[in-house]
Amino acid sequence: MAAILRQDALGFPFACESPFLFAVYHLDRYPAGTAAMGPKASLAGHSLGSDFGHPSGWSMYHGEEVPGFPKHPHRGFETITITRRGLVDHTDSLGNGGRFGYGDVQWMTAGSGISHAEMFPLLDQEKENVLELFQVWINLPKASKMATPSFRMLWRESLPARKLVDPASGGSAEVVLIAGSLPGFDAPPDPPPNSYASAAASQVLVLTLQLTAGGSWTLPAATAEKSGPELHRNIYFFAGDAATIDGKPFKKHAKIKVKPDKDITLSSPSGTAEILVLQGKDINEPVVQHGPFVGNTREDIMQAFSDYQRSGFGGWPWQTDSHCFPREKPRFAQFADGTVEERPIPTAAP
Repeated sequence: MAAILRQDALGFPFACESPFLFAVYHLDRYPAGTAAMGPKASLAGHSLGSDFGHPSGWSMYHGEEVPGFPKHPHRGFETITITRRGLVDHTDSLGNGGRFGYGDVQWMTAGSGISHAEMFPLLDQEKENVLELFQVWINLPKASKMATPSFRMLWRESLPARKLVDPASGGSAEVVLIAGSLPGFDAPPDPPPNSYASAAASQVLVLTLQLTAGGSWTLPAATAEKSGPELHRNIYFFAGDAATIDGKPFKKHAKIKVKPDKDITLSSPSGTAEILVLQGKDINEPVVQHGPFVGNTREDIMQAFSDYQRSGFGGWPWQTDSHCFPREKPRFAQFADGTVEERPIPTAAP
C-alpha cells in the first residue's frame, strides 16, 4: 500500500499540521557587509521595516540597517531556528544572548512570554554573505502554555549526523537529527525542559536530509504502538532538482504527507534534493493565534496583549531593539545565569 497520503504545492510559509504551527525557509544572498554589518548596497526599493521576498534575492525583513527581526514578543509556543549558512545574533528579555549559525539550532520555549530579537549580521566586508535557515514554530499544550520561558542552543557539533554514500552511484545522503530518535543515531541534545518535544509520547521528530544524484535514505517507520491517526509526518521537498519519495517522482517542490507507520525511501535520481521532515503527535486542542501570541481561546490572546503592554515580558536589557554583537565575536551563547559557551565560526558552511 502506498505510503503517501497527500501532496501539495509548497507555499511560503510551509503548511503545517499540529503540533507544528508554522515553518518558513529563508535563503538570502546578501552583498558584502558594511562596517555596521548591514548590506553594502543601496536600500532603495527595499520597504524598510517590512521587506520580504525582494527580487534582488535578499530582504531586510524588519531591519532598517542590519537585516533581521528586531525586538518582538511571543507567548504560548516554541521557536526552533535551524541554521544552515550565515549567522544570527539573538538577544532576549531574559538576558540571554548569542551568535549562532552554520548548522546550529536555537530552541526557545516562549511559554508565559518572552521578547527577543533575531538579527543577521553581515560579517564579511569583501564577499557575499549567504543566510540560509528555517524557523519552525511548535505549539505548546494548554498545560504548558504559561510555562517559564527558556532558551537553549544546540551546537552543530552536538547534533547526530550521518552521511551515507552509495558505492554504485556515488550519490550521498546526509541526515542531521535535530529532535527525536532514529535507529542508528545517537540522541540529539535535549530540548528545553517544558518543550512539547521533551515528552517521548509526543513523538516529535525534526530532521534535515541532503541528497546528491544517486543518493538514497530510508526514513524508518514509527513504531506501531506510537503511530496512528494522531501522529502526523510531513516531508518537505524544499530545494533541489528532483526527488523520489516512496517511489513517486517529484520535479516541483512539495509538501508530502505520509503514513508514519511505513518506511519511506527518499532518493534523488539526478541533481540534488533538500528535505525537511516534521513529525509529531497532534495536541488536539483549540488553537487561537494572533500574530506572535498563541492560545486556546480569544481571551488568552487578549490577556497576552494586556500582559505584554504591562510588563514587556521582562523588559529589555540590551542597548537597542536590534542589538548586534561585535564583528570579532565567535559563535557563542551567553545565558541569563552568566554561563557562556563559545564555538569558532567555520571558514565554510558544513
